[in-house]
Amino acid sequence: MIHLGVNIDHVATVRQARRSVEPDPVHAAVLAELGGADGITVHVREDRRHIQDRDLRLLRQTVRGVLNLELAPREGGGVLELALEVGPDQVCLVPEHRAEITTEGGLAVSADDQRLRAVIERLRARGCLVSLFIEPEPAAVAAAAALGADAVELHTGSWAEAWAACRGRDDDPRLAREQQRLLAAAHEAGARGLRLHAGHGLNYHNVRGLLVLPGLREVNIGHSIVSRAVLVGIERAVREMKALLA
Repeated sequence: MIHLGVNIDHVATVRQARRSVEPDPVHAAVLAELGGADGITVHVREDRRHIQDRDLRLLRQTVRGVLNLELAPREGGGVLELALEVGPDQVCLVPEHRAEITTEGGLAVSADDQRLRAVIERLRARGCLVSLFIEPEPAAVAAAAALGADAVELHTGSWAEAWAACRGRDDDPRLAREQQRLLAAAHEAGARGLRLHAGHGLNYHNVRGLLVLPGLREVNIGHSIVSRAVLVGIERAVREMKALLA
């Protein structure tokens, strides 16, 4: 069974729109786990636009499954220090720009990036499994392995865009091309002994096309589940996604 990590950032986005106390992402995490989530994912950004330090600390105390923290791999902003203090089960290192609405692509990685290697080593020493959020390219997977990462999370934004453009038609060359990119990266991850995760832009329609990826262990999905939860509740929204992954 592929594990489902539910990203609850957008629950915090609604709260921060009014600088209020509700909806509480910690409450959302409890309900997501009741619905069958295997893990909870949050992105603590330097500008704290949604998830706050308080949220992460409380989630560390309450999440029963895997707590996965996304953060930018750099000093400053106090996020790396927060991660080392709290000790999430997993950390996914992602690119981050203040002007972006959401993460726009994979992390630029090279095997000789000593700064990135040092961040990975500090997090692993804290007991965190470290994943790099990268483009689905074999060279990026190889660089992640050389840097000492435990896992790679393939950026599936291009897959999601291609799926939307062709409405999921299997015979569309754009979709086939993106699937081949993902397959090549997945095979490389397996050859390098890396755990394989995937995420970004995944929803109830396009996620099924990723089930063919060899070794896929985890998908992280946020916006689609939270959007569905507005209509049917978060427990049901998570259960429906889990059923698709089965």
